[in-house]
Amino acid sequence: MNFIIQGIQDIAPAHLNHLAGLTTASRIEQTSTYSYRLYDATPHDAVAAYCYEHQLDYGFVRPSQHLSDFGLVVMDMDSTLISIECIDEVADMVHIKPQVAAITEAAMRGEIDFSESLRRRVALLAGLEESALQRVYDERLQLNRGAEIMLAKLKKHGIKTMLVSGGFVFFADRLKQRLGLDYAHANTLEIINGKLTGKVVGHILDAQGKADWLVRIRDELKLMAEQVIALGDGANDLKMMAQAGVSIAYHAKPVVLAQASYAFNFVGLDGLVNLFDD
Repeated sequence: MNFIIQGIQDIAPAHLNHLAGLTTASRIEQTSTYSYRLYDATPHDAVAAYCYEHQLDYGFVRPSQHLSDFGLVVMDMDSTLISIECIDEVADMVHIKPQVAAITEAAMRGEIDFSESLRRRVALLAGLEESALQRVYDERLQLNRGAEIMLAKLKKHGIKTMLVSGGFVFFADRLKQRLGLDYAHANTLEIINGKLTGKVVGHILDAQGKADWLVRIRDELKLMAEQVIALGDGANDLKMMAQAGVSIAYHAKPVVLAQASYAFNFVGLDGLVNLFDD
């Protein structure tokens, strides 16, 4: 196996040598500023704790697996592609962020059914001016570190990109246009006379809805599951991630970390392209 080690700063030779010893790797190659590939490595139980202690992310990857083997990357939006939870920031406009954020957190941990949590949160926004959504997009929405590097590399390889979000079309569509994504699907807020009614229009895009979109586009593109990568951070992403050959938990909740193929606890989204040899 290739053993990929990534950090957010220079990785000390002592750490690389220790991990090479644990995994009996044959040689070490630097693949980017803060990432290394260790060849002919064997997984070892002590790797996870050592890497976490030293703020390193890692993955064991088949030498035959290349980025160009994939055809579709599916991403969650809030706290995955972007650094905020949009609904929490919208709630902040009417000074109810703590109440809404508490429901968001419980839903991401899997403690509350997502659809019910969304209805409860959106109901609290009733009467808010539509302009608040644009303010959140303009003033608070930021891409997570490494997003543009990742997307540029995916585009270079002709890999399709899809955003599937339990958040809102208002933000997803703008990101699709801005970043040149191929697909974007999310929930639609009901707005009447320029104000939020506190309701969601149509069927709520929940965990199953995310998985369904992945399967639909995967089938349209005539891809196999192993040609799809899915990234997410909360319980609402698990069904989607289960439909992908490779799943990545991005700065995720424990319930997601436990089920993902790989975990990025420290590095940015460009960690995805560092995992796989070009």
